[in-house]
Amino acid sequence: MRNTALAIATLVTALGGALAAHAQGVTVGVAPSTDVVVTQPVEVDADGGITYEQRPAFREYVVTERVPSFTVPQNIVVGATIADEGVALYDVPQRFGATPYRYTVVNGETVLIEPRTRRIMQVID
Repeated sequence: MRNTALAIATLVTALGGALAAHAQGVTVGVAPSTDVVVTQPVEVDADGGITYEQRPAFREYVVTERVPSFTVPQNIVVGATIADEGVALYDVPQRFGATPYRYTVVNGETVLIEPRTRRIMQVID
């Protein structure tokens, strides 16, 4: 009975650790002949934005996607609200981390927008 309880506890611990590791990164692949999921950690800014280290790669991504720059009359600062009409929002690719925000380019600035309120959450400089 003691060995069964120990075996169950070991199995639960192993599965819990694998699930926790999987939830904290991007799946890279499965290790050959072990069925172990290999993950790579993804850092996300504390506020859910793009980290400082990711900014150059994100800017390059936006340029290669040829996202149009929309013109708006207001200043582009964190906390400002972008109009509903005339400005398209795009999904942030998973490789930049899970974020609730969308991105767009306004007045030549790449920004992260909270889609429900249309508030600027981060200006990617």
